[in-house]
Amino acid sequence: MVFKIPAAGEPVPRGYAELLDRLDHTVHQLDARFRIPLLGVRFGWDPVIGMVPIAGDLAALILALRIVEHARELGADKALLRRMLVNVAVDAAVGLIPIAGTLLDIALRANLRNLELLTDEIRRHRTPSPH
Repeated sequence: MVFKIPAAGEPVPRGYAELLDRLDHTVHQLDARFRIPLLGVRFGWDPVIGMVPIAGDLAALILALRIVEHARELGADKALLRRMLVNVAVDAAVGLIPIAGTLLDIALRANLRNLELLTDEIRRHRTPSPH
């Protein structure tokens, strides 16, 4: 089901909130599930999956594209989807670099960036405009 971002004052459909919650959970599993003690650096399954040459990078790419698809279902406009796809493309390209790509993937956290872009857009739509 494809939604539009609810405007300020409009009720949020149940399915919308559930999809957004699932997306949030998925993104945090992929980019911030684990914490390196003492350093405080967070990472998730994305860089771990990406350590498997080619197949892991492809799986991580598919998961990142699925996040963009969910953003489309939640009402993200074409400009936002393009920005998200640029993040995915950079993440995928960086992930192809052996070892350094994994470290850069931890630093970039494209899925979290995309979630932030989406939630910022939702917040803009939901905030009442001053008259």
